[in-house]
Amino acid sequence: MSLLRVCAFAKCLNRRSLFEQCAVRLSRADRFVLCVSLRDGAVRRISETPWQLQRKNISFVPKREDAKKLELKQSLLHVLEARIQQLQSDTVLDVQHAKTQPLIKTIKGHKKVSVETSAGVSSTVTSTVAGAAAGTAAKTQKESKGKRKESKNPTPKQTVADAKLSSEELVEVKELERLSQQLSQFTSLSNPQVLQRDSERAECGDLYKSIFSYLEACVFAEDFQRAQRLLIIQHKRKKKVMNTNVYNIMIRMLAKHNNLNQIGRIFIMLEEANLKPNLGSYCSVLECMGRKPNCPPTVVTRCLTRMEEEGLSLDDVFRKGVFRQDERDMVLKAVQIVQPDYQPSLKTDTEQCSSSLVHDYYTQQSDHRYPKLDFSQEELQQRFKKQLTIEQDCTITIDSVEAKKPITENMAKMRKLLADQRVLWQKSLLQALRESKKILANTNTVDYKPNLYPYLCVLEDKEYVDIMIQSIDELPPSGEALKILAKYLGGRVNTKYSVRQKQHNQTVEKLNNIYDTYTDLVAKDGKGCDTLPREQWCKIVTDQSSGPSLQGGESDLPFIVTLELGMYMLDLMVNNVKINSDILNPDFNKKLIPLIYHMYTFRSTRQVGFIKPHPILSQMQLEAMETKLTFDSYVMPMLCPPVPWNSVKSGAYLLTPSQLMRTAEGATQHEVLLEQCQNLHAVLDALNQLGNCAWRINKLLLDIIISIFNDRGNDKLGIPPPLSEAPKIPYFSPQDPSNTSSEKAHMKREASNARKKGTEMHSLRMDTLYKLSIANCLRDEIFWFPHNMDFRGRTYPCPPHFNHLGSDVTRAVLVFADGKPLGPKGLDWIKIHLVNLTGLKKKSSLEGRLEYANTIMEDILDSADNPLTGKKWWMNAEEPWQALGCCMEIANAVRSPDPTRFISHFPVHQDGSCNGLQHYAALGRDVIGATSVNLTPCELPQDVYSGVAQQVEEFRVRDAKNGVKIAKVLEGVISRKVVKQTVMTVVYGVTRFGGRLQIEKRLKEIDGFPKEHIWDASRYLVRLVFNGLKEMFTGTREIQEWLTESAKLISKAGHSVQWVTPLGLPVIQPYHCTRRIVRSVLLCGSPEDLNGTGSGMPDTVKQKNAFPPNFIHSLDSTHMMLTSLHCYSAGLAFVSVHDCFWTHALTVDTMNKICREQFVALHSQPILQELSNYLVRKYCTGIPVEAKKKKTQEYLELRMCLATVPQTGQCVCVCVFVCVCSCLAALLFQGTKIQGDDLFS
Repeated sequence: MSLLRVCAFAKCLNRRSLFEQCAVRLSRADRFVLCVSLRDGAVRRISETPWQLQRKNISFVPKREDAKKLELKQSLLHVLEARIQQLQSDTVLDVQHAKTQPLIKTIKGHKKVSVETSAGVSSTVTSTVAGAAAGTAAKTQKESKGKRKESKNPTPKQTVADAKLSSEELVEVKELERLSQQLSQFTSLSNPQVLQRDSERAECGDLYKSIFSYLEACVFAEDFQRAQRLLIIQHKRKKKVMNTNVYNIMIRMLAKHNNLNQIGRIFIMLEEANLKPNLGSYCSVLECMGRKPNCPPTVVTRCLTRMEEEGLSLDDVFRKGVFRQDERDMVLKAVQIVQPDYQPSLKTDTEQCSSSLVHDYYTQQSDHRYPKLDFSQEELQQRFKKQLTIEQDCTITIDSVEAKKPITENMAKMRKLLADQRVLWQKSLLQALRESKKILANTNTVDYKPNLYPYLCVLEDKEYVDIMIQSIDELPPSGEALKILAKYLGGRVNTKYSVRQKQHNQTVEKLNNIYDTYTDLVAKDGKGCDTLPREQWCKIVTDQSSGPSLQGGESDLPFIVTLELGMYMLDLMVNNVKINSDILNPDFNKKLIPLIYHMYTFRSTRQVGFIKPHPILSQMQLEAMETKLTFDSYVMPMLCPPVPWNSVKSGAYLLTPSQLMRTAEGATQHEVLLEQCQNLHAVLDALNQLGNCAWRINKLLLDIIISIFNDRGNDKLGIPPPLSEAPKIPYFSPQDPSNTSSEKAHMKREASNARKKGTEMHSLRMDTLYKLSIANCLRDEIFWFPHNMDFRGRTYPCPPHFNHLGSDVTRAVLVFADGKPLGPKGLDWIKIHLVNLTGLKKKSSLEGRLEYANTIMEDILDSADNPLTGKKWWMNAEEPWQALGCCMEIANAVRSPDPTRFISHFPVHQDGSCNGLQHYAALGRDVIGATSVNLTPCELPQDVYSGVAQQVEEFRVRDAKNGVKIAKVLEGVISRKVVKQTVMTVVYGVTRFGGRLQIEKRLKEIDGFPKEHIWDASRYLVRLVFNGLKEMFTGTREIQEWLTESAKLISKAGHSVQWVTPLGLPVIQPYHCTRRIVRSVLLCGSPEDLNGTGSGMPDTVKQKNAFPPNFIHSLDSTHMMLTSLHCYSAGLAFVSVHDCFWTHALTVDTMNKICREQFVALHSQPILQELSNYLVRKYCTGIPVEAKKKKTQEYLELRMCLATVPQTGQCVCVCVFVCVCSCLAALLFQGTKIQGDDLFS
């Protein structure tokens, strides 16, 4: 599509040029028209909000003289329209709502001019000479006043001045009026379409969110005057970013104060902004009428009539409205003035999931037996109150496991010193915060601009100070990136703000009543129930609909606001937190120095702001070894069952805000997709099942781990040593002439490596400290992990530090809270699980592994009885701590009177064998590939990693015979371990470059391998691995290439790749070309480089490389969710770590059967064909009429690629594949044990 470069010069008599070489890049098909916002004949700059980080710098290039005549006519059209509107009147021209795009242009003299391009041209131009002449006198008078005002407040480097209309300009207007008729003729020939770019919508969306949150904060802080003033100013200036919900904030506030007249004025403002009242508007009006004593029935009737004209019903008000405090009761009171017998009709959502995979699951629920919680109703209610208290406090302080160390005299001295200093820091920060708030409260009183003041009033001053002090305590010696720390501080304020809103809205009381009823349905002594937790919860909420709404009554701060709020708090900390320089060494000169300071460092080629503590603080913290740790409430597991996910925004924690889908900061596309999705019941129910699993701590194993942690750790066992064991940083003087340049370079590298090693050790040590301290705090508790998911549907526990997705140490101390007897085969499964944890016997069958476990029973029992003093057999396992826990469970079982009745809490794992290749083999109906990844029954389990290693070795032997030097060097080196990581990740999009780095790392671990050959060897081996996989999995590469090429063409067309999983979860890839945002932050007034939120064009490279692995991950998550749902309906405890499934030893066989059945059911669907159909509908709906030949070719290429599904195996193979898996499931159900290893190794 050709672009027009238009150069518009607006001349004013006896004044400087309005524009200097100003041109706008336009599209002939779009027919955008320049619309300059004017006041008093001059361009008025629309002020930006202080938190609007994203700004555009658009360069304007004049059109060449040899432009086409048609383009010149179009240029003239835009110039005339802009000039006519400039001379039209003294009022600011309001741009049509949702049809404009702001462009911020920096012109000569650093003056920023706001230019708005209108997407449509008016059919007639109403500029006349008479109208212009009539306004001349008034203009002159106003301009003189404006000049006097401007002289009091001069603008530096101002290049655009107010211009007077003169007689010469009136003559010019006459000429322009004549030409305007030509303009209307041009525009009447076509009907231009309104085109809004994604960047415009994102920019307007960010500004809308900022305005909305600002007003909400003002109302919450009861600063009504400030809120009203902002609304009036934004109403005049930013109509296009305003919507009805912004005005509803003021309407709701006025309704609380029974001010119906002022609400009427807000309705007039809505009409001026070309907006219509929505359900929330009328809801607040009815509330106001309900609060008004003796409200006339005619007023209520008039409101209800207008609602009916707008297509809104009363039932919609109560069904979809969001209420706070007593709002619902007031609305109902108003309605009953004219309809005394009216009662809201509320319906529970009974719509079933539309996916065919779970249709029978939801329609045949009478056959299901959902497990109940092994707690009485009273116990659950007590746990709820305890969890509620923690979340209301927003933080929890626990004892560190280092508290068991004896306290030395120096430790006590340093702890007291730190405590005294914290008191001083708190006083200093509190005073600085209050003084800063006074300044912010009194700024911009004339030409009002929003600032951070309302956000500093939503909490108590002490709460902000406590957040800042805690961040100082948690600051590592190496420092933290400015943006990360600012996001953390702002995020903590946002969490507390959200909880305070729920308390203010009286949500807590209602939540208490609903949860009490919920416990009556899920407790072991409660009523029986044959519905899912989500369905139970929704029914209770519907039955108890009176009072405030559980969700929607609170608003989160936008990411940009939280970031700027965090910057503000950091600025206070840097400038006001001081410490005496001689506090540790009296020989130093006594003076106050900053405790933390702002510096810059480089990440790759980017300059990044950094906050670093003074070495005095780091030394004090190291020597004090304080025994208290403070965490946010969401960091800890829950002490009661989580709230079931019942909608996109409701679930998990009681009060703490939580996201259903984890997204990047500031990204909104996933949230929009989820809200548009009609039915996510299967996804929500799967998350609820995972979160309903209760856990407890293996105390005996935890005590052993803590003892080693406090005794200098053990790297071999995954317990990092303390920082005192870190290598000392060597000191050398660069000016020392005795050292040569090479020696100086060597010493510099040694110092850098020592510094890096110390930083890594500190990070690992603190991570383990957090995990062990949380586990120790919960040693006598039963707890739950609420779950959410990423954009692909992969599930994760919400608590970040301590969960079952963690390391070997974390997994080892976690066991099921509910125990089950081992049964006839449970002990055998635990023994097989132990052998799997050792990493031995990978090629053996289940019977072979069980036989091996029976031969080493002496070592197993010795490990259980004497873990630190015996033979220590368990320490040689791949997962030593889990192996030790398994040894203890086996010892307890075999020593019990009847092992079959032994109550076991131990989780047994069933891990997928190269799960990504399993899905590829099933998609391509590749029987050979399916056999290599255990999708078909075999005598012995197949190991794809060993198979690839063997094939690579064959290639190497052949090359060595042909005289390839590096092939000879690699003799005896190639093993399963060398190729495993590359084979595992190749299905997830790893490139040859990444694969080479993986193999290089493995080669470096081999003792005696010549370092000079590592580069050539890794390059050679990665090529052989890729070639071997191509031969073993013929269909895999074809499918991968089709997905990659499809994503490439989609992203080149300007779209992000999007698809829907078989369970109906919408997925969109969040990879965009981020815009660099350079922001002058408060700290030292220095520019800070902040990454954009990714609202620009799709990143083609990331989109195409990520599509294959993300699509496979989405299938993997779908299979896990299906297994989870059916295990729950069968009464099983089920937990997953992606493709690794956990359950009790008693129910392993049942879980394996369900797993296989759901895998077959998933891949019996035409997954690739359905994906192709969706992509064609999504991205190939029709070719634009005005598209050029090149665009037509690109469109046809895209459509051809998306519609051409890769060929899969023959139909016979498909039938055999499905039948084999189905027969396998039947055999497993009948008790056949050896074939049970075909899917899991």
